[in-house]
Amino acid sequence: MLVGAAAIAFSGILFRLAHVSPSTGAFYRCVWALPPLWLIARWEERRWGARPLRTRAWAWLAGAFFAADLVLWHNAIDQVGAGLATVLGNTQVVLVGLLAWLLFRERPHQSSFAAIPVVSVGVVLISGALEHGAYGRNPALGATYGVLTGLAYTGFLLTLRHGATGVVGPAGPLFDATLASALGCALIGAAVGDLDLTPSWAAQGWLVLLALSSQVLGWLLISISLPRLPAVVTSISLTLQPVCSVIFAAIILGESPSALQLVGAAGILAGLVIASLGRRAAPQPEPELAG
Repeated sequence: MLVGAAAIAFSGILFRLAHVSPSTGAFYRCVWALPPLWLIARWEERRWGARPLRTRAWAWLAGAFFAADLVLWHNAIDQVGAGLATVLGNTQVVLVGLLAWLLFRERPHQSSFAAIPVVSVGVVLISGALEHGAYGRNPALGATYGVLTGLAYTGFLLTLRHGATGVVGPAGPLFDATLASALGCALIGAAVGDLDLTPSWAAQGWLVLLALSSQVLGWLLISISLPRLPAVVTSISLTLQPVCSVIFAAIILGESPSALQLVGAAGILAGLVIASLGRRAAPQPEPELAG
Protein backbone atom coordinates (compact mmCIF):
# COMPACT_ATOMS: atom_id res chain seq x y z
CA MET A 1 0.00 0.00 0.00
CA LEU A 2 2.75 2.46 0.95
CA VAL A 3 4.78 1.68 -2.17
CA GLY A 4 1.68 2.20 -4.31
CA ALA A 5 0.86 5.50 -2.61
CA ALA A 6 4.43 6.71 -3.13
CA ALA A 7 4.33 5.67 -6.80
CA ILE A 8 1.20 7.68 -7.60
CA ALA A 9 2.54 10.64 -5.61
CA PHE A 10 5.04 11.28 -8.41
CA SER A 11 2.46 11.30 -11.24
CA GLY A 12 1.90 15.06 -11.31
CA ILE A 13 5.63 15.73 -10.97
CA LEU A 14 6.48 13.41 -13.87
CA PHE A 15 3.86 15.14 -16.03
CA ARG A 16 5.44 18.53 -15.34
CA LEU A 17 8.93 17.20 -16.06
CA ALA A 18 7.72 15.96 -19.47
CA HIS A 19 6.80 19.55 -20.49
CA VAL A 20 3.91 18.48 -22.71
CA SER A 21 0.31 19.65 -23.07
CA PRO A 22 -2.41 18.28 -20.76
CA SER A 23 -3.99 16.10 -23.46
CA THR A 24 -0.61 14.80 -24.65
CA GLY A 25 0.42 13.80 -21.15
CA ALA A 26 -2.92 12.11 -20.47
CA PHE A 27 -2.90 10.27 -23.81
CA TYR A 28 0.61 8.82 -23.51
CA ARG A 29 0.18 7.97 -19.82
CA CYS A 30 -2.56 5.60 -20.94
CA VAL A 31 -0.90 4.37 -24.15
CA TRP A 32 2.36 3.30 -22.53
CA ALA A 33 0.48 1.54 -19.73
CA LEU A 34 -1.48 -0.70 -22.12
CA PRO A 35 1.17 -3.35 -23.01
CA PRO A 36 1.98 -4.42 -19.42
CA LEU A 37 -1.67 -4.23 -18.38
CA TRP A 38 -2.65 -6.37 -21.39
CA LEU A 39 -0.09 -9.04 -20.46
CA ILE A 40 -1.32 -9.19 -16.86
CA ALA A 41 -4.97 -9.16 -17.98
CA ARG A 42 -4.30 -12.08 -20.33
CA TRP A 43 -2.72 -14.01 -17.47
CA GLU A 44 -5.76 -13.31 -15.29
CA GLU A 45 -8.09 -14.44 -18.07
CA ARG A 46 -6.25 -17.73 -18.56
CA ARG A 47 -6.36 -18.38 -14.82
CA TRP A 48 -9.89 -17.26 -13.93
CA GLY A 49 -11.74 -17.06 -17.25
CA ALA A 50 -13.05 -14.26 -19.45
CA ARG A 51 -15.09 -11.40 -18.01
CA PRO A 52 -18.73 -10.87 -19.03
CA LEU A 53 -19.42 -8.25 -21.69
CA ARG A 54 -21.55 -6.24 -19.28
CA THR A 55 -18.67 -5.74 -16.83
CA ARG A 56 -16.37 -4.76 -19.68
CA ALA A 57 -18.89 -2.15 -20.82
CA TRP A 58 -18.82 -0.60 -17.34
CA ALA A 59 -15.03 -0.51 -17.47
CA TRP A 60 -15.15 1.32 -20.82
CA LEU A 61 -17.55 3.87 -19.38
CA ALA A 62 -15.14 4.29 -16.48
CA GLY A 63 -12.41 5.00 -19.01
CA ALA A 64 -14.41 7.88 -20.45
CA PHE A 65 -14.60 9.45 -16.99
CA PHE A 66 -10.90 8.78 -16.49
CA ALA A 67 -10.02 10.61 -19.71
CA ALA A 68 -11.85 13.70 -18.44
CA ASP A 69 -10.19 13.25 -15.04
CA LEU A 70 -6.66 13.18 -16.46
CA VAL A 71 -7.10 16.13 -18.84
CA LEU A 72 -8.74 18.27 -16.15
CA TRP A 73 -6.08 17.32 -13.61
CA HIS A 74 -3.22 18.15 -15.97
CA ASN A 75 -4.82 21.54 -16.63
CA ALA A 76 -5.02 22.06 -12.86
CA ILE A 77 -1.32 21.23 -12.59
CA ASP A 78 -0.50 23.85 -15.22
CA GLN A 79 -2.43 26.50 -13.28
CA VAL A 80 -1.66 25.77 -9.62
CA GLY A 81 1.21 23.28 -9.53
CA ALA A 82 1.52 19.52 -9.17
CA GLY A 83 1.32 19.41 -5.38
CA LEU A 84 -1.81 21.50 -4.82
CA ALA A 85 -3.55 20.04 -7.91
CA THR A 86 -3.09 16.54 -6.48
CA VAL A 87 -4.59 17.62 -3.16
CA LEU A 88 -7.57 19.17 -4.97
CA GLY A 89 -8.12 16.06 -7.08
CA ASN A 90 -8.40 13.93 -3.97
CA THR A 91 -11.65 15.67 -3.02
CA GLN A 92 -13.20 12.59 -4.65
CA VAL A 93 -12.94 10.89 -1.25
CA VAL A 94 -15.82 13.13 -0.12
CA LEU A 95 -17.65 13.20 -3.45
CA VAL A 96 -17.80 9.42 -3.98
CA GLY A 97 -19.94 8.91 -0.89
CA LEU A 98 -22.32 11.72 -1.77
CA LEU A 99 -22.84 10.70 -5.40
CA ALA A 100 -23.21 7.02 -4.46
CA TRP A 101 -26.00 8.16 -2.13
CA LEU A 102 -27.75 10.16 -4.87
CA LEU A 103 -27.34 7.55 -7.62
CA PHE A 104 -27.36 4.21 -5.83
CA ARG A 105 -29.11 5.04 -2.52
CA GLU A 106 -25.95 4.10 -0.59
CA ARG A 107 -26.28 6.43 2.38
CA PRO A 108 -22.85 7.81 3.36
CA HIS A 109 -21.54 7.93 6.89
CA GLN A 110 -22.11 11.17 8.83
CA SER A 111 -18.38 11.83 8.61
CA SER A 112 -18.79 12.50 4.87
CA PHE A 113 -21.15 15.38 5.64
CA ALA A 114 -18.84 16.69 8.37
CA ALA A 115 -15.95 16.77 5.91
CA ILE A 116 -17.74 18.98 3.33
CA PRO A 117 -17.25 22.37 5.04
CA VAL A 118 -13.65 21.50 5.95
CA VAL A 119 -12.81 20.58 2.36
CA SER A 120 -14.69 23.60 0.97
CA VAL A 121 -12.67 26.03 3.09
CA GLY A 122 -9.50 24.31 1.92
CA VAL A 123 -10.45 24.76 -1.75
CA VAL A 124 -11.14 28.47 -1.22
CA LEU A 125 -7.76 28.97 0.47
CA ILE A 126 -5.89 27.15 -2.31
CA SER A 127 -7.68 29.24 -4.95
CA GLY A 128 -6.02 32.39 -3.60
CA ALA A 129 -9.35 34.18 -3.26
CA LEU A 130 -8.38 35.55 0.17
CA GLU A 131 -4.89 36.81 -0.70
CA HIS A 132 -2.70 38.42 -3.34
CA GLY A 133 0.33 36.65 -4.74
CA ALA A 134 -0.86 33.07 -4.22
CA TYR A 135 1.29 30.45 -5.92
CA GLY A 136 0.36 29.39 -9.44
CA ARG A 137 -0.22 30.85 -12.86
CA ASN A 138 -3.93 31.14 -12.11
CA PRO A 139 -4.75 29.53 -8.74
CA ALA A 140 -8.49 30.27 -8.96
CA LEU A 141 -8.73 28.51 -12.34
CA GLY A 142 -6.51 25.74 -11.01
CA ALA A 143 -8.83 25.21 -8.04
CA THR A 144 -11.80 25.02 -10.43
CA TYR A 145 -10.04 22.43 -12.57
CA GLY A 146 -9.08 20.55 -9.40
CA VAL A 147 -12.66 20.27 -8.13
CA LEU A 148 -13.84 19.20 -11.59
CA THR A 149 -11.08 16.59 -11.51
CA GLY A 150 -12.55 15.26 -8.27
CA LEU A 151 -15.98 15.03 -9.89
CA ALA A 152 -14.66 13.20 -12.97
CA TYR A 153 -12.61 10.87 -10.80
CA THR A 154 -15.70 10.13 -8.73
CA GLY A 155 -17.53 9.02 -11.87
CA PHE A 156 -14.54 6.87 -12.76
CA LEU A 157 -14.51 5.13 -9.38
CA LEU A 158 -18.25 4.47 -9.27
CA THR A 159 -18.41 3.00 -12.77
CA LEU A 160 -15.19 1.01 -12.45
CA ARG A 161 -16.53 -0.50 -9.23
CA HIS A 162 -19.52 -1.84 -11.17
CA GLY A 163 -17.19 -3.09 -13.88
CA ALA A 164 -15.07 -4.96 -11.35
CA THR A 165 -18.00 -6.58 -9.53
CA GLY A 166 -17.47 -10.33 -9.41
CA VAL A 167 -14.16 -10.04 -11.29
CA VAL A 168 -11.03 -11.72 -9.91
CA GLY A 169 -7.89 -9.66 -10.54
CA PRO A 170 -7.64 -5.89 -11.10
CA ALA A 171 -5.71 -5.79 -14.38
CA GLY A 172 -8.59 -6.70 -16.73
CA PRO A 173 -10.95 -3.85 -15.77
CA LEU A 174 -7.98 -1.47 -15.54
CA PHE A 175 -6.82 -2.41 -19.04
CA ASP A 176 -10.27 -1.78 -20.54
CA ALA A 177 -10.62 1.53 -18.70
CA THR A 178 -7.11 2.63 -19.73
CA LEU A 179 -7.73 1.76 -23.39
CA ALA A 180 -11.01 3.69 -23.40
CA SER A 181 -9.28 6.58 -21.64
CA ALA A 182 -6.52 6.71 -24.27
CA LEU A 183 -9.15 7.03 -27.00
CA GLY A 184 -11.03 9.65 -24.99
CA CYS A 185 -7.87 11.69 -24.37
CA ALA A 186 -7.09 11.59 -28.10
CA LEU A 187 -10.58 12.90 -28.93
CA ILE A 188 -10.38 15.63 -26.29
CA GLY A 189 -6.91 16.64 -27.46
CA ALA A 190 -8.04 16.77 -31.08
CA ALA A 191 -11.06 18.90 -30.15
CA VAL A 192 -9.07 21.27 -27.94
CA GLY A 193 -6.12 21.33 -30.32
CA ASP A 194 -3.35 20.55 -27.82
CA LEU A 195 -2.59 16.92 -28.69
CA ASP A 196 1.01 16.38 -29.81
CA LEU A 197 1.57 12.89 -31.21
CA THR A 198 5.33 13.41 -31.61
CA PRO A 199 6.73 14.76 -28.33
CA SER A 200 10.51 14.74 -27.87
CA TRP A 201 12.39 11.62 -26.81
CA ALA A 202 13.07 13.20 -23.42
CA ALA A 203 9.36 13.87 -22.94
CA GLN A 204 8.51 10.33 -23.98
CA GLY A 205 10.94 8.99 -21.40
CA TRP A 206 9.16 10.87 -18.60
CA LEU A 207 5.76 9.74 -19.93
CA VAL A 208 6.83 6.07 -20.06
CA LEU A 209 8.03 6.36 -16.47
CA LEU A 210 4.72 8.02 -15.54
CA ALA A 211 2.71 5.21 -17.14
CA LEU A 212 4.70 2.36 -15.60
CA SER A 213 5.02 3.85 -12.12
CA SER A 214 1.57 5.37 -11.56
CA GLN A 215 -0.86 3.82 -14.01
CA VAL A 216 0.50 0.28 -13.75
CA LEU A 217 2.56 -0.27 -10.58
CA GLY A 218 0.84 2.19 -8.26
CA TRP A 219 -2.73 1.28 -9.17
CA LEU A 220 -2.20 -2.48 -9.13
CA LEU A 221 -0.39 -2.45 -5.77
CA ILE A 222 -3.09 -0.35 -4.11
CA SER A 223 -5.91 -2.41 -5.64
CA ILE A 224 -4.35 -5.63 -4.36
CA SER A 225 -3.78 -4.13 -0.89
CA LEU A 226 -7.24 -2.62 -0.32
CA PRO A 227 -9.15 -5.79 0.67
CA ARG A 228 -6.28 -6.94 2.91
CA LEU A 229 -6.07 -3.88 5.18
CA PRO A 230 -8.38 -2.32 7.77
CA ALA A 231 -10.15 0.84 6.61
CA VAL A 232 -8.23 3.04 9.08
CA VAL A 233 -4.86 1.84 7.80
CA THR A 234 -5.99 2.29 4.20
CA SER A 235 -7.21 5.84 4.79
CA ILE A 236 -4.01 6.96 6.46
CA SER A 237 -1.86 5.24 3.83
CA LEU A 238 -3.66 6.82 0.87
CA THR A 239 -3.48 10.27 2.48
CA LEU A 240 0.27 9.86 2.13
CA GLN A 241 -0.08 10.41 -1.63
CA PRO A 242 -1.18 14.09 -1.70
CA VAL A 243 1.12 14.88 1.24
CA CYS A 244 4.10 13.43 -0.60
CA SER A 245 3.07 15.21 -3.80
CA VAL A 246 3.24 18.61 -2.10
CA ILE A 247 6.61 17.81 -0.51
CA PHE A 248 8.17 16.26 -3.61
CA ALA A 249 6.89 19.07 -5.86
CA ALA A 250 8.54 21.61 -3.57
CA ILE A 251 11.85 19.72 -3.59
CA ILE A 252 12.00 18.63 -7.23
CA LEU A 253 10.09 21.39 -9.03
CA GLY A 254 10.64 24.27 -6.63
CA GLU A 255 6.92 24.83 -6.09
CA SER A 256 6.32 27.18 -3.16
CA PRO A 257 2.65 27.58 -2.20
CA SER A 258 1.77 30.46 0.09
CA ALA A 259 1.09 29.95 3.78
CA LEU A 260 -2.68 30.20 3.25
CA GLN A 261 -2.55 27.70 0.39
CA LEU A 262 -0.67 25.25 2.59
CA VAL A 263 -3.29 25.75 5.29
CA GLY A 264 -5.95 25.02 2.65
CA ALA A 265 -4.12 21.86 1.60
CA ALA A 266 -3.94 20.76 5.23
CA GLY A 267 -7.67 21.46 5.55
CA ILE A 268 -8.51 19.29 2.56
CA LEU A 269 -6.30 16.49 3.87
CA ALA A 270 -8.04 16.71 7.24
CA GLY A 271 -11.40 16.51 5.47
CA LEU A 272 -10.25 13.42 3.55
CA VAL A 273 -9.28 11.70 6.78
CA ILE A 274 -12.59 12.67 8.43
CA ALA A 275 -14.59 11.32 5.47
CA SER A 276 -12.53 8.14 5.11
CA LEU A 277 -12.34 7.05 8.72
CA GLY A 278 -16.12 6.85 9.00
CA ARG A 279 -16.45 4.36 6.18
CA ARG A 280 -16.99 0.70 6.79
CA ALA A 281 -15.17 -0.25 3.61
CA ALA A 282 -11.80 0.92 2.38
CA PRO A 283 -11.84 3.84 -0.09
CA GLN A 284 -10.83 3.32 -3.70
CA PRO A 285 -7.40 4.65 -4.75
CA GLU A 286 -6.26 7.37 -7.51
CA PRO A 287 -4.38 5.95 -10.38
CA GLU A 288 -2.67 9.01 -10.95
CA LEU A 289 -3.75 10.25 -8.98
CA ALA A 290 -4.79 9.98 -8.90
CA GLY A 291 -4.94 10.31 -9.76
